[in-house]
Amino acid sequence: MSQSIWLFKTEPDVFGIADLMNAPNQTAAWDGVRNYQARNRLRDEILVGDTVLIYHSSCATPAIVGEARVTRSAHPDPTQFLPEHPAYDDRSTREAPRWFQVELQFARQYPSPISLKQIKQNPDFDDMELVIRPRLSIQKVTDQEYLLIEALCQSMGVSA
Repeated sequence: MSQSIWLFKTEPDVFGIADLMNAPNQTAAWDGVRNYQARNRLRDEILVGDTVLIYHSSCATPAIVGEARVTRSAHPDPTQFLPEHPAYDDRSTREAPRWFQVELQFARQYPSPISLKQIKQNPDFDDMELVIRPRLSIQKVTDQEYLLIEALCQSMGVSA
């Protein structure tokens, strides 16, 4: 696979896959990331065309629920400059922004989400960042892990 694959965690009651599906052109900025390692990945590694697995967290059943594609590479996150926004950062300036966002376009929703429980029960996922670094909001997914996710989708009657 030539493009990279990522997993982006989101709280569905804040911004979930349904919000992305219903956004104009099914496209939205992935803003509000305020973790330096996640920021560095957004800024330095994630490229237009990359695949993003959308993962719903902080909900009854945490799960990978679908996919998106990166349509715009990293650029300053405007929410860092808005004092009324929860992601405001008074140390950021337009000349030296600290936080970045990418733009995503909805690709597909899985008819059956792939739960964290399913992933943890499969030893083939033991080294997946989702299992070993569960707090990180932007995670790298290997080609092999993606193929395993695709196989799980197919076993549930879902074409990945």
